[in-house]
Amino acid sequence: MFFVASKALWFVSEPTALLILGALVGVALAGRVRFARALALVCAAALAIVSFAPNGAALIAPLEDRFPQPPADLPAPYGVVVLGGAIDELASKARGQTILGDGAERLTAAAILARRYPQARILYTGGSASLWPRRSTEADEARDLLVGLGVDAQRIVLEDRSRNTDENARFSAALVHPAADQRWLVVTSAFHMPRAMGLFRKAGFAVIAYPVDYHTLGGGDWRLNHDAASGLKLFDLAVHEWIGLFAYRLSGRIDAWLPAP
Repeated sequence: MFFVASKALWFVSEPTALLILGALVGVALAGRVRFARALALVCAAALAIVSFAPNGAALIAPLEDRFPQPPADLPAPYGVVVLGGAIDELASKARGQTILGDGAERLTAAAILARRYPQARILYTGGSASLWPRRSTEADEARDLLVGLGVDAQRIVLEDRSRNTDENARFSAALVHPAADQRWLVVTSAFHMPRAMGLFRKAGFAVIAYPVDYHTLGGGDWRLNHDAASGLKLFDLAVHEWIGLFAYRLSGRIDAWLPAP
């Protein structure tokens, strides 16, 4: 139920879509409703500001900076958990090859870590995030790609039932039963790391953060956006993650509003 509700909530609350809808409603009702023109102007102005001002960077930077990179001399881990979300399932199936989307660094980092730590197990967690079940899962595509990049198939463990980060954490813990003395890394996008760490802690799976896929330069990144589409996308991404943290905390799935190291 939580999975379906989260999908529905984001469908009706995506900031960019709401601003566009507000502008269109304002234009459609202009001349018939007193505040319609003002609504259209406010929404259009907000879209322009979000497109070119560093709003998205300002919102996402605190999330990306929350968990630092592990030290270079970190002892070899027992395993590496790679969170799904970087593969376009439909395009991959249609084209017969693995199509990477946002967060592709999750998989490239997994391949690098597999080479750096040749004894570590590589656990990829990611089923289908679609509301309608599919036969193939993201985990299957990830395995094929990692093997193609030189990772021994015998080292790869797949968790292919999870649909969101909560299930990533719980199902991964149930699959590998991590011992207290085992050191595991978790690889995901830096902006997503606080929520992921909160969920893995809640699942009793002690992991070390290995953030990748950065969108900002770190600290106060106040660069203006030169690409309107990228600015809108980054703003939506940041708002989505903050809403996710808020919803997961309210539902008791994490124990802190903003999990920290």
